Amino acid sequence: MRPVYRAALAAHRLPAVEETTTTGGWPRHATRAERRALGKAARGVLPLAGLAEAGLGERDPVAIVAAGDADRLPWLVPIRYARMAADPFAFYRGAAALMAHDCAGLPRSGLDVQLCGDAHLLNFGVFGSPERALVFDLNDFDETLPGPFEWDVRRLAASMVLAARSRGLKPKRQREVAWLAAQRYRTAMAEFAELSSLEAWHAQIEVDARLPEIADEDWRRYAQRVADRARGKDHLQAVARFTEVVDGQRRIVAEPPLIVPLRDLVELLPDDDVEGLIRGVFLTYRASVRDDVRTLLDRYTYVDSAVKVVGVGSVGTRCVIVLLQGADEDDLLFLQVKEARPSALEPHLAPSAYAHPGQRVVAGQRLMQSASDAFLGWSDGPLGRHYYWRQLRDWKGSVEVARMDAKLLGLYGMLCGWTLAKAHARSGDRVAIAAYLGSSERFEDALVEYAVAYADRAEADHAALVQAIRDGRVAADAGEAAG
Repeated sequence: MRPVYRAALAAHRLPAVEETTTTGGWPRHATRAERRALGKAARGVLPLAGLAEAGLGERDPVAIVAAGDADRLPWLVPIRYARMAADPFAFYRGAAALMAHDCAGLPRSGLDVQLCGDAHLLNFGVFGSPERALVFDLNDFDETLPGPFEWDVRRLAASMVLAARSRGLKPKRQREVAWLAAQRYRTAMAEFAELSSLEAWHAQIEVDARLPEIADEDWRRYAQRVADRARGKDHLQAVARFTEVVDGQRRIVAEPPLIVPLRDLVELLPDDDVEGLIRGVFLTYRASVRDDVRTLLDRYTYVDSAVKVVGVGSVGTRCVIVLLQGADEDDLLFLQVKEARPSALEPHLAPSAYAHPGQRVVAGQRLMQSASDAFLGWSDGPLGRHYYWRQLRDWKGSVEVARMDAKLLGLYGMLCGWTLAKAHARSGDRVAIAAYLGSSERFEDALVEYAVAYADRAEADHAALVQAIRDGRVAADAGEAAG
């Protein structure tokens, strides 16, 4: 192995190119043989069997989760805890920071990629591409950051076990669904390793093209239902769901505390000119998008905006929906503005290369997705906060775990495994990772052991949160949890 590779492996990082250039100034890229050697050498740092280690040291899970509450909107924090207290899987979805803390104490492969940072199975889904195709991909990047590829795979595998438990599946089936997801990650990475860089870069799942190819009839019908529901969630549905006409003007409907128009929250803003404030933030966002999208945005004007509670982990952060109108009442556009904070992974990995957290999210999303929302952008906001923007409900949809049996859950896990491998192949060294994973089943066997052990830990952590709520240590507003 060349000296530069030995040094990189020892430092737990993967160089994209050799530290030499050709006479013409081009970087000298490593050969496939050199990259395979690097991947195999990584087993000396973290053997495949070592991936089973879950790092179950003592810590206070409630304190670690609560550390992220300091800058959240205080009246929404109890809703966050009510949602997390619903069951262990819901707790896990809201505790990315806790898992990052636990992964930080484990050995690392040194094979870095752009991490999603929160790759549980419900952060995959379908959405409309700029070309108006329905695609399946990762769809949440609040925590994205470069880091060891195995962190994302661990999070996916453990989520499979917890989802299976939420469906009442027996231990054998719990292990099977996690094993299938891990195996498909490994085999997909091997497939990507054989492709050219361009072929791997453009790989994606276009739903309509793939549906007829699904052999399993139950899976095909289920996937078709998900696709049909997603197409119903467009900007017109969002307008119908969230707005009404008052005195001849369209306004966002208030549903406190889950949807609160900004015009009703002037006490939280630096001035009472909500429209002027939003316009100033919008102009900084506008500067971050492509020129063609900027031209399109210039055809719209501000109508209304509101704070809207979303998800589990994001509850309490400043998430706003903005309604814009074009030429007439029928020409409407809904954008979602989410507060971007430092990644939950940053205390344990290298700091982001981007000073602006919103730019970190946007850059990570564009790198990991084969097709990204054309309206992605970032901006500064009032009181020194940072945000990223995207379109609201543009054919977005996800599976409903409560309606999936063991077979469907296993097939879905395989789909997520392929998709995660595709995302990692875009940013990391797919040849080195494939060589590290190998051709045997040792990788998935180890991941299953990890997933089961970590799911047990997540159940104990959930019980600790429930007890903290009972003891009054944590406030939870169960009445709003279903909203």
